[in-house]
Amino acid sequence: MKRLWRMIERYYPWLLLLLGVDCFCAIILWISDIQAFQTLSGLVVLTSLLLFSAILFVLNKRETTRRELFRDFLSDPTICNEERLLSAISREEGESIRLLASVLQEHKTESNSMADALQDYEEYVEGWAHEAKTPLSLLTMLLDNRSNEMSPPLQAKLDYVRSQLQEDVTQMLYYARLKSSTKDYQFKDINLNDCLGEVLEDYAPLLEEKQFVIINKLQSETVYTDRRGLQFMLGQIVRNAIKYSSDSPMLTISMIHSEIADVLSVEDNGIGVKKYDLPYIFQKGFTGDSTDSRKKATGIGLYLVKKMADDLNLCLEAASPWEKGFKIVIFFPKLKSNGGK
Repeated sequence: MKRLWRMIERYYPWLLLLLGVDCFCAIILWISDIQAFQTLSGLVVLTSLLLFSAILFVLNKRETTRRELFRDFLSDPTICNEERLLSAISREEGESIRLLASVLQEHKTESNSMADALQDYEEYVEGWAHEAKTPLSLLTMLLDNRSNEMSPPLQAKLDYVRSQLQEDVTQMLYYARLKSSTKDYQFKDINLNDCLGEVLEDYAPLLEEKQFVIINKLQSETVYTDRRGLQFMLGQIVRNAIKYSSDSPMLTISMIHSEIADVLSVEDNGIGVKKYDLPYIFQKGFTGDSTDSRKKATGIGLYLVKKMADDLNLCLEAASPWEKGFKIVIFFPKLKSNGGK
């Protein structure tokens, strides 16, 4: 109805002219022959209504065509779409469309250039991260095979540095992976204990340096997900616990089962997160309260955990009483099939 009124308002002068001509013809007929006017008055009114409806129909169809052509032009401002639109509008409107087309083409060119530059940058960063794995692998071999030639304190420091660098490179690679349009996830049944054991082994130097106590309450649970993605999530959670640990750090891993999901809980006794910061911890770049322990935070770890969870169709929840620890819960939905999970 609003569309009809807008169309009537737009073509009001022409419709008014049509009504005026109709009334003029009716007056002429009434003056010339009042009996004929009385006889034909119904036919005149009916003809006028039909003509008015036909004109509105034609105008509505024309307006719809113009709107569709304009929509096509905005979505893809090519010369072909521009010419199609120009053929359906007036010359005055055409000047505005040509100006709009030049602006859109300019912005499209700039956007394509920026997209190409961004892709080149991402490929460079990802390539650098892969290249950085080579010296890290050599450092690992050196620490494993020549440990008897080093003093225990030196070996511990080098192992600590290697673990930090390895984690930074891994985080960079998974950031690029999550931004990629193609995914290479492999979903299958994963033994949680084995998966967790590999993660804790990777972080062993960092955990030992902080003297963490690990309480693993897992049994032989299995979940259906991508192994590398889950290990990355667990690694970021463990790293977060290490970064914000307390004086006597402790990490507790447990799992409960319900009818709809298997719920994995990873809890530490670190400094935690303030209540007003908790809703934002999964946002990119958010570091929360600027305490001394968070001055060097990047706000990227938990953001990547959330992005990976979304990719793997997992749900996350976080809880944290301030200065009493931090807990992340991962929900693995149970699959429904003919044979069950």
